[in-house]
Amino acid sequence: MTTRTPRQFFRPLAIGAPEPWRELPLRLERMIHFVPPHLEKLRAKVGELAGQVDIVLGNLEDAIPVDAKQAARDGFIAMGKAVDFGKTGLWTRVNALNSPWFLDDITAIMTEIGGKLDVVMVPKVEGPWDIHYVDQLLAQFEARHALPKPILIHAILETAEGVKNVDAIATASPRMHGMSLGPADLAASRAMKTTRVGGGHPEYKVLADPSPDGGARAVAQQDLWHYTLAKMVDACASAGIKPFYGPFGDFSDTAACEAQFRNAFLLGCAGAWTLHPSQIDIAKRVFSPDPAEVGFAKRILEAMPDGSGAVMIDGKMQDDATWKQAKVIVDLARQVAARDPALAEHYGM
Repeated sequence: MTTRTPRQFFRPLAIGAPEPWRELPLRLERMIHFVPPHLEKLRAKVGELAGQVDIVLGNLEDAIPVDAKQAARDGFIAMGKAVDFGKTGLWTRVNALNSPWFLDDITAIMTEIGGKLDVVMVPKVEGPWDIHYVDQLLAQFEARHALPKPILIHAILETAEGVKNVDAIATASPRMHGMSLGPADLAASRAMKTTRVGGGHPEYKVLADPSPDGGARAVAQQDLWHYTLAKMVDACASAGIKPFYGPFGDFSDTAACEAQFRNAFLLGCAGAWTLHPSQIDIAKRVFSPDPAEVGFAKRILEAMPDGSGAVMIDGKMQDDATWKQAKVIVDLARQVAARDPALAEHYGM
């Protein structure tokens, strides 16, 4: 489909709107913590919570009952006004574009707390046309309310159509912050036969060949989401935006949650959703690089200051490719160290 030319791409879409970001703001975003803002008891804890997580997200979409949509929107606005979030990002997941609540969500939030909002998470994005619509709408509200910085867009990949169009979505607007994998809705869209929210399935497996003695065959459970997650990571990396793993619904299985988060981290994701307080420490631990890895990566960078040539460290050859890998780890460690004094000490930073 036709796209804006390079010169036009970074021009504001409304007269008086702020200039779009050329590069994403540098922020640590290991966990996107979901808060149901219609529940006053949970909303009251956000001030304390903001110091423990990288992002607080007020959820207005799925998991909010229809008769609580207005209360959720009002609660999020009240929360945004009352709390000083400091370095913690303030996001919202609005209702779907085809819902009766989306336009009122954007209108009320941008009018009341647009200056404090960092990112709008848009569910069930099917193609670049969805991003273009939200892009133009946000620009109009930014201009109307003289907001000082542009609001970013984060897309949830949770339909087969969205997965098919993932590359075009990633490059649809300079507002694009990143994408999250939404496994539950995606499973339904694909007619997958699972009721789990993220994670594996014991019947999605491969069997070893039969043994000559007729003994038990080895079984290996496979990852239902590997293909889609890898495709999303490539689209985001190519566009210079951030990929995230979405929800893990079984709060009681912390080991499986940690394994799924770690797979996403190793594959290139910047963070994951946390839906329950028990998942915050898991995400913090998983999406912060291991101190031993950081130590080894620092040795590579010290041995190859300009990244050229090749050296041997502990019997392993290091060259420009491993230098780049090491730089990814050390750069992330520096971001983590700036926010977490305990890890800064472990990293020697």
